[in-house]
Amino acid sequence: MAKADPTAETIAPHAEAVRPAAIVAEGRVFSPHEIMAAMASITLLQQLNIQTRAVHAAAFWTPAHGLVALREDVGRHNALDKLVGSQVLASALPLHERVLMVSGRVSFEIVQKAAVAGIPIVCAVSAPSDLAVEAAQRLGQTLVGFLRGDGFNVYANSERIRL
Repeated sequence: MAKADPTAETIAPHAEAVRPAAIVAEGRVFSPHEIMAAMASITLLQQLNIQTRAVHAAAFWTPAHGLVALREDVGRHNALDKLVGSQVLASALPLHERVLMVSGRVSFEIVQKAAVAGIPIVCAVSAPSDLAVEAAQRLGQTLVGFLRGDGFNVYANSERIRL
């Protein structure tokens, strides 16, 4: 008599709880100046980081409203979770007209979480991982890294930035 797979019962409920990342819809096109202004706007508003120099930030920025929301946490991923959650609670969806700014490096998980939330542009002050670049290319996201005062690099889907 064949035994039932004990993992089948525990995996099935979790599969419904995890929404797969879909291709990100087209978003608006931003100028390099707008991308630079977005990062400059969050640096001065990271109050917890100014005090501790030990936390990461995730922020949403739009040309029309500037900085829309910013959240900080010791973990990059937690800061992003807090940011997206704040917009869900504020009924401020969809997120496709916003630029996501993160203060650390970009991992695959950051790209995937942003894609699930429908965020078309992810920008960071540091480098993306190889997996993050591959995921952004596959998911149709624009991925910007090394965003500093003097410029930035575009790693995936540059069509959303007027270069």
